[in-house]
Amino acid sequence: MTPVLLQLFWLFIVLSMLAFGGGAGVMPDMQRAAVDVYHWMTPGEFLDMFAISRAAPGPGSLIVLLIGQKAAGLPGAAVSFVAMFLPSCLVVHMVARFWHRAAHSAWREVVEKALAPVAIGLTFASGLALMRATQHGFLPHAITVVGAGVFAFTRIGPLWMLGGGAAAMLLAAAFD
Repeated sequence: MTPVLLQLFWLFIVLSMLAFGGGAGVMPDMQRAAVDVYHWMTPGEFLDMFAISRAAPGPGSLIVLLIGQKAAGLPGAAVSFVAMFLPSCLVVHMVARFWHRAAHSAWREVVEKALAPVAIGLTFASGLALMRATQHGFLPHAITVVGAGVFAFTRIGPLWMLGGGAAAMLLAAAFD
């Protein structure tokens, strides 16, 4: 294996085991490794890959394929995919069998209540990391924070939020 393939393999094996609540929880670490540590891409390229992975059908954590392909071509995409999904799938399979047997155990509810804030916190941290790495200036930060707040506390759909954010940036550019 080439050094880049080994780097991809170990990076995504570790991230696979840390991805509580889904791949969004490890997005900051993924971005830091791909952009700052290994220099496989720029922050803008990472954001583009993030957007593509969210727009494409399937899990958003398929961004690992795009990172692997950018770093080492098709072999990199394959290694990244296997390293990200195989270990966690095996662990989930084993834990699920045990979890269903413990359906009426008191400790199961405690574990569920303890892991929920961890997953939410990791997801929130990924949003902050993406925002800090890709947006520069008060206005984009303000639009993101206001949009997140409106989205969290109202029933406005995500397409309207995207349109509103785009309109705000266009208006700001017109007056700049």
